[in-house]
Amino acid sequence: MSAAFGKQSQAMRLISHAKVGRAVWSGRDYGKFADQGFRRNAIAYSCISMICDSIKTVPWVLYQGQGDNRKELSEHPLLKLLAKPNPTQSGSDFMESLAGFYLIAGNAYIEAILTNKGAKELWLHRPDRMKVIPGSSGLPQGYEYQAGGEAYRWDVDPIKGTAPILHMKTFNPLDDWYGMSFIEAAAYGIDLHNTSNAHNKALLDNGAAPSAVITYKAEDGSPLTDTQFYRLKQEIEEEYTGARNAGRPLLLENITWQSLGFSPRELDWLQGKNVTAREIGRVFRVPSQMLDIEGSQTYANMEQAKLGFWEDAVIPILVKIRDALNQWLVPTFGDDLFLDFNLDDVSALIPRRAERFERNVKAVEAGLLTINEARADLGYEPVEGGDVILVQASRLPLVFSIENHTDESTPDV
Repeated sequence: MSAAFGKQSQAMRLISHAKVGRAVWSGRDYGKFADQGFRRNAIAYSCISMICDSIKTVPWVLYQGQGDNRKELSEHPLLKLLAKPNPTQSGSDFMESLAGFYLIAGNAYIEAILTNKGAKELWLHRPDRMKVIPGSSGLPQGYEYQAGGEAYRWDVDPIKGTAPILHMKTFNPLDDWYGMSFIEAAAYGIDLHNTSNAHNKALLDNGAAPSAVITYKAEDGSPLTDTQFYRLKQEIEEEYTGARNAGRPLLLENITWQSLGFSPRELDWLQGKNVTAREIGRVFRVPSQMLDIEGSQTYANMEQAKLGFWEDAVIPILVKIRDALNQWLVPTFGDDLFLDFNLDDVSALIPRRAERFERNVKAVEAGLLTINEARADLGYEPVEGGDVILVQASRLPLVFSIENHTDESTPDV
């Protein structure tokens, strides 16, 4: 038998063997992602902003207990902490920044200022300044933050595996310690889109047309004098180039103008920009219709597009945040607590809630669910007497058939 049983993964120990105790730097350039992908690209910026703006509006709720004994807590120190994580940020600002770091870097780091009664403050740290320190077991030994020429380190409890730092990261198939940025997956599309914008700006700066040849033909065949040449050049630069002179009629005397390239329409730059814009939006799971990309009709209407946006782009990140906080932060306030997000006020999800409500009503009417089972699926508290199957007399044969009764005729009632 080649493998032995143990409490730790032997493969994970191999991963960190050569780097134990030393900070591992990410091979990705967060600065370029933030600059080229967020600051300089309108499509990626719009995608990230829409996701972050949606996440920060979602309220958080706290429950105590499980199953039928679960109850929602209207007041709790954890809820106050999430509403005001630190002196410089509100709860919505905090969630916006958390989602932004996660999308741009693929990594987000939260520091908790802990007391014996739980965390009293939460702080976000820039991903490019935080480094993972591998441990001998293949798990982080600690985290190191560098800024202003100084470094600070947080150690991970070697027994419990807990730490004052929460590292949220995306799946990365080529890195053991760091997540993969959404911008990295959209990098080619972002580069093409930025280059296209730079090219079109250059066209505008040069009269919104490609380069051309100006030919002078004097009646006596004499060439332009130096004075005439520089005067003509200055006149063209001042009167016929630049954004404010775009489309202005060109008045020529004994001069012919011959374009050497295609017009922007012939080169179809707009279509190329739309293709790359859709590709960028696809990485962030933002429907093209919400990015106002011409000719993009992925969904039947905007209502369906917004529904798809929430289900594909927003809710998965909310689930990631919720699960991470329940594993890392919530236990510091005690046992038997569960943090969740509340989507009841999200207008984009109304069609899906209506479908779910209708499905539960039909299930109750058919005798497949109790009222309390249906209420639990919809997120409501149980009611007294709601654990009994309610069946109309006309539906009794169906119920008996489902319960494997041999006699499918209507029984005596």
